[in-house]
Amino acid sequence: MTDMVYPTPAKDDSVVDDYHGTKVCDPYRYMEDPDGEATKAFVDEENKISTAYIESCEDRESIKKGLKELWDYPKYGCPFKKGDKYYMSKNSGLQNQSVLYIQDSLEEEPRVFLDPNLLSSDGTISLGTKAWSHDGKTLAYSLSESGSDWNTIKFKKVESGEDYSESLTKVKFSSIAWTHDNKGIFYSCYMSNEGVTGTEAESLKNQRMYYHAVGTSQDQDVLCVEFPEHPDWLIGSTVSDCGRYLFVTVSQDCKYNLLYFCDLEEQAKEGVKGKLKLNSIVDDKFDADYDYIGNQGTNVIFHTNKNAKNFKLISVDLNNPAESAWVDVLPDDKHMVLHWAAAVAGDKLVTCYMKDVKDTLQLRKWNGEILNEFNLEIGSIIGFSGDIRYNEIFYQFSSQITPGTIYRADISNNDVKSNLHMRTVVGNFNADEFKVEQVFYPSKDGTKVPMFITMRKDFVPDGTSPCLLYGYGGFSISLTPSFNIARTYFVKHFGIVAIPNIRGGGEYGEEWSNQGKLANLQNCLTDFQSAAEFLIKEKYTTNSKLIMHGGSHGGMLVGACTNQRPDLYGASIAAVGVMDLLRFQKHTIGYAWVSNYGCSDKPEEFKNLYKISPLHNIRAPATGGYPAVLLLTADHDDRVVPSHSLKYIATLQEVMGKNPNQKKPLLILVDTKAGHGGGKPSSKIIEEYTNMYSFLVKAIDMKLRK
Repeated sequence: MTDMVYPTPAKDDSVVDDYHGTKVCDPYRYMEDPDGEATKAFVDEENKISTAYIESCEDRESIKKGLKELWDYPKYGCPFKKGDKYYMSKNSGLQNQSVLYIQDSLEEEPRVFLDPNLLSSDGTISLGTKAWSHDGKTLAYSLSESGSDWNTIKFKKVESGEDYSESLTKVKFSSIAWTHDNKGIFYSCYMSNEGVTGTEAESLKNQRMYYHAVGTSQDQDVLCVEFPEHPDWLIGSTVSDCGRYLFVTVSQDCKYNLLYFCDLEEQAKEGVKGKLKLNSIVDDKFDADYDYIGNQGTNVIFHTNKNAKNFKLISVDLNNPAESAWVDVLPDDKHMVLHWAAAVAGDKLVTCYMKDVKDTLQLRKWNGEILNEFNLEIGSIIGFSGDIRYNEIFYQFSSQITPGTIYRADISNNDVKSNLHMRTVVGNFNADEFKVEQVFYPSKDGTKVPMFITMRKDFVPDGTSPCLLYGYGGFSISLTPSFNIARTYFVKHFGIVAIPNIRGGGEYGEEWSNQGKLANLQNCLTDFQSAAEFLIKEKYTTNSKLIMHGGSHGGMLVGACTNQRPDLYGASIAAVGVMDLLRFQKHTIGYAWVSNYGCSDKPEEFKNLYKISPLHNIRAPATGGYPAVLLLTADHDDRVVPSHSLKYIATLQEVMGKNPNQKKPLLILVDTKAGHGGGKPSSKIIEEYTNMYSFLVKAIDMKLRK
């Protein structure tokens, strides 16, 4: 047993829920109130213990210095054109937030247009959604404070750089869509919500879509779309390339949406005055995703997985939008996933397919016929910009050992040539010293699962190296190859990094995703455990040096695997994890995750969740103890509320804290003025990885390679 003394928070064993006849005690329910005095006291106690342990690492300052040095290089986003200006984001190296720059031409020296670092002293205000008016003269942009999902929308004049006086508040999970008269935007908000501090945990209800005329106050905004009979529905908006049509998407989960449209020329000829009458394209059931790509008159192209496991492009005639009249532009490909598509240059399409977790890029005619295949190495397209009005595109390529290369292509004719526009150079990093392998390992049921392993070229698989095993496997999200500074530091100074593309992700389309969610959720966990077994068997690492790491859904993955196979890992690091699978739907936007997990309100789904839920499956192993555990969460995480991690660590410390077989620490760090991860300042990210690696140096005797 470690000599660590853990807090003993109050318990209320009278808090018991009855799930279809099964009684489940929830003694730390009070921790669901992040502002409660008992919760805050528990957080303070835990942070004191964790901070003291981590700061006692002798290598901590060396780790922090090394991370800062590696982090300190210019980072660029893809340039894009709006009106007659070009824009790009850039971080000079250690800036907390990337800065938005403007250029009159690509040859001109960029100048600062919007610098979020000037909005707060500690870099905790971040820039979110950006949308330019059709003429490019006004920018609508959203800001988030302390990582909260709550946003404020503001407006900036491009020529002068001045902001309009109004601010739109109570905005969350909203698109921004300009009308083509350049007078205003459609956006969605929770106008009736009271608290918008970023620490509240209450479930969100009744999102509505409004129209805002620039230069007016928010209380004059026009209610355009609402679904009062469906308070959980989320509403998105897109104005067509021609400006005539407004497409409204409605979702109730993180998957699948309904689809409507209205003719703005008919309904808003004199401006948007009231509720819009929506015409249905899909309104009967949530069984597919539909994303607007572009249109030529009434013929509209959508990206969809309707009857297409790997996605396809369809054309819908708005004069006859019935499903029976839909036409396939690009049919479902049995071997590749159609990752995304974009309409460009008047009558062309750019498509990105993914095959075995590697991206390919094509230029096509409007009818889908290929005009050009772009030459890519093994990796991912991490940035793209193009527009129906312009004859150029930019795309950014990356891999585990390629920090980022931006290309510009003139697509005005069929003789397309990509020219290097900008190459990212990382000081103190030489790609020639590293290598990447892609392996396919068997899961328990025989399914072949791909995994990328990044290592130094002098790596020897002798079963002694630390290995950081990072996973996600949910919500159809694909973990494609890309450069990550913190993992690069790990490979350079500690060991190897392995990223398996487990079921539940989107790497092989709908079927792959479906095999890792709902009743099949265990497959996601088993695939991850099988990855660990493969790495140990092939002597990439050994149990005592194997580290699990994941965030959000990946945090759930780590928590559940820690419970199920504590013998398999030396350490587990779970960031902002969904640890309570019986109550997640009761907080903020949690109800939208039911499509991935199921819901404890349903008897069969409860049985499955109860078997997996990290919080409810903490038990002392028959032999040995738990691996070293570090949970990371934040006070302003209003997506996966901090009580998930607080209740898990309280229970884990209660069960294992005094167990004589528990040799390794069980800790949590709760950050302040931080959220789920989006918009986190560079300084906080560096601090987080410094803490993480310092914890590992102490907990599993991981050696820092100078």
